[in-house]
Amino acid sequence: MGALSHIRICDFTGQLAGAGATRTLAAFGAQVIKIEDPVTEGRWDILRGMQPFVDERRGGELGGGFQNHNVEKLGITLNLRTERGRELLAEIVRISDVVAENFAAGVLAHLGFPYERLREIRDDVIYVSNCGFGHRGPYSSFKTWGPIVQACCGLTFTSGLPDLPPAGWGYSYMDHHGGNVMALAILTALVHRNRTGAGQWVDMSCTDAGATMLGPVVLDYTVNGRPARRPGAPDSNHSDAPVMAPHNIYAARGDDEWFAIACRHDDDWVALADVLGATADGAWAADPGYATLAGRVARQADLDARLAEWCRPRDKFDLQAQMLAAGVPGVAVQRPGERIEDDPGTTEWGLWPWVEHRAMGRLRVDGLPVHLSETDWHIERAAPLLGQDNDVVYGEILGLGASEIADLRSEGVI
Repeated sequence: MGALSHIRICDFTGQLAGAGATRTLAAFGAQVIKIEDPVTEGRWDILRGMQPFVDERRGGELGGGFQNHNVEKLGITLNLRTERGRELLAEIVRISDVVAENFAAGVLAHLGFPYERLREIRDDVIYVSNCGFGHRGPYSSFKTWGPIVQACCGLTFTSGLPDLPPAGWGYSYMDHHGGNVMALAILTALVHRNRTGAGQWVDMSCTDAGATMLGPVVLDYTVNGRPARRPGAPDSNHSDAPVMAPHNIYAARGDDEWFAIACRHDDDWVALADVLGATADGAWAADPGYATLAGRVARQADLDARLAEWCRPRDKFDLQAQMLAAGVPGVAVQRPGERIEDDPGTTEWGLWPWVEHRAMGRLRVDGLPVHLSETDWHIERAAPLLGQDNDVVYGEILGLGASEIADLRSEGVI
């Protein structure tokens, strides 16, 4: 029994911007019924057959991202092109607290289930739609993907190194953040319904969710007339709010190995200078020009060059041990395998639990970065194979007999 075990979600979500939201709620006990299309073999969610893969096998049951984003969910197939399929969906909606989707605007309505229809089926239903620009405004018909959202909302513009083009990210950051916002929206609507008995439509714009993260940048421009991209800015490695120096990532020994240092104030610098000064190639740290923050900022390029030269022949984890022992905020930049398999914090926190997937075998998946003392999350069930839980949902939950379920299969309804 989890905190949300009294909640059932009819789930049309895919990728991560939607699937990540229902994944979180499932981990806290919600019964999430993930609906997929049997005709296209579940390719509403294109991650089903996409990399990464665990071995040389390929196929719709082997997509690593799909597996990670759909743990703890029940998986069914349902052909909404058929009249019986639409009738079955109405039955599922009738017993569900939430209908969640992240299609492009209007897709679920085109399938015959706009919000008005959902309310006819269950008047207190909570309908949550998460698309690029929401269902209102001049951009509502536009389709997006995580990197497009990031570029359009302004986040990509703020990321990079001085005097170079925007760097953005090499992954869909807004899929992750969008999923978090969607989960929050669902919970908020549930609280409202608990208080009033009323459901509602939660219309979410993933682009606007990204724009809300630009508060300081927007304020700086509107109040001071200062754009984010100007000579010397942005600098995603250095800190100017608050000002810190040194504050950067430095190459360590090995191929593509890195070490991060962030001195918050002069006391941190004194501790770092002691570590540097204890080595033959670190005597330069005694230079009085580095003793104050103003001095270090004025000579930041020179300071970075010296630190880079000092870090380069050293192991990043040896550096981490030295820095932490001295009280310096410095840490190794960890590769995924190092963080997941070798860091003792992983075992203590339990952030990457194991699940047994029917096709891929035993795998690690993402946990959640919170622990609740009374109603903690649990992830033990792997993502479903296509239609894996048809018998459970149609039989045990909807009450259909075995022969009727067999007929639905033979008729292409499920």
